[in-house]
Amino acid sequence: MKRRILFVDDEPNVLQGLQRMLRSMRNEWDMHFAGSGEEALSKLEEAPFDVIVSDMRMPGMNGAQLLREVARRYPNVVRIVLSGHSDREYILQLVTTTHQYLAKPCEAETIKDTVNRACALRDLLTSKELSAVVSRIKSLPSLPSLYMRIIEVLQSDDPSLQKIGEIVSEDIAMSAKVLQLVNSSFFGIARRISNPVQAVMFLGLETVKALVLSVQIFAKWEHSKVQGFDIERLWHHSMTVGAMAKRLAETEQLSAREADEAFTAGLLHDVGKLILAASLPDTYQKVLAASKAQRIPLWRAEEAVFGTSHAEVGAYLLGLWGLPTSIVEAVAWHHRPSLCPARTFCPLTTVHVANALWHQNIPEQQEDAPQTLDTMLMESMGLTERLPAWQSVYAQVITQGGK
Repeated sequence: MKRRILFVDDEPNVLQGLQRMLRSMRNEWDMHFAGSGEEALSKLEEAPFDVIVSDMRMPGMNGAQLLREVARRYPNVVRIVLSGHSDREYILQLVTTTHQYLAKPCEAETIKDTVNRACALRDLLTSKELSAVVSRIKSLPSLPSLYMRIIEVLQSDDPSLQKIGEIVSEDIAMSAKVLQLVNSSFFGIARRISNPVQAVMFLGLETVKALVLSVQIFAKWEHSKVQGFDIERLWHHSMTVGAMAKRLAETEQLSAREADEAFTAGLLHDVGKLILAASLPDTYQKVLAASKAQRIPLWRAEEAVFGTSHAEVGAYLLGLWGLPTSIVEAVAWHHRPSLCPARTFCPLTTVHVANALWHQNIPEQQEDAPQTLDTMLMESMGLTERLPAWQSVYAQVITQGGK
């Protein structure tokens, strides 16, 4: 069945250009075009759409207002901004209502790739198997309050790292973790930092946001009653994969934003294990036993029991919380990156490689079969020759304590 895509822009020339540029997709996409937000909402009332791609600055209803309304009325529609304006004011309006932000001018391949990836992720998160598992969980954890306060500051008229540092300093566990990280050899600073506010300003917003999420999630599930479920080991593994993923992103010269997203995705890639272990402890105990007895990866044992794995469950939660799509898809496909339509080096690639290298290099700590690197995908992407460099990066991260 064709995907139904709705493009919205008040300039007829832009819509005509999109129609010409995306002509090759007419066998896969049923494309419609609207000249205003009001016209777009009328079309959405007439028939369902899979994706809406909207401009930002339009007379009457602007793109932020339109996508906010679409999110409220049609939450399953993938929402993408295609705009020539990069004003911070506009970006902040889109934080909670938009899945992707594309800057004009934008090549056809970028639009195709973005739409296909977003649709694939949406399909994954609405699968029947995942719904069945989630319906058995009595309550999914809500977004940590500290993270919400930081997002509120970010969305305020005067966002500042100083304010965020002051919020973090109110939380003992978070202050300790921020100071531990900033003073670790991973950041290589000569002087020791003892003030949480200074630590936040040094680490930067995205790293602090990732830490806030992970520290609070891990603390919440610390008392899981599943025998053999080692929360300390999982925390250390997650920190190592996060640090490794960020270092890989920097090595492959991804943008600073993508490097931050790689760190967050690595830190949170196994959050689904916490949800399953805490919510379905008796069943998860059997999953752990089956993985160990049969020497199969844990996610394979989860699939045998639940029909889905911790990867999809974790991605589902992070998707509900509104984290960036690149982070959600990195969590969703960190075992099987070839299922993602993307064929570029991205945060997903960094997390997959970091996770596989960790499992391959610490065999004595394996309680199940090791995670393997998708060598066929690496070869198809022309990345095989980069493996020695990545292993060198891994060794450096481990030497520095995996932080």
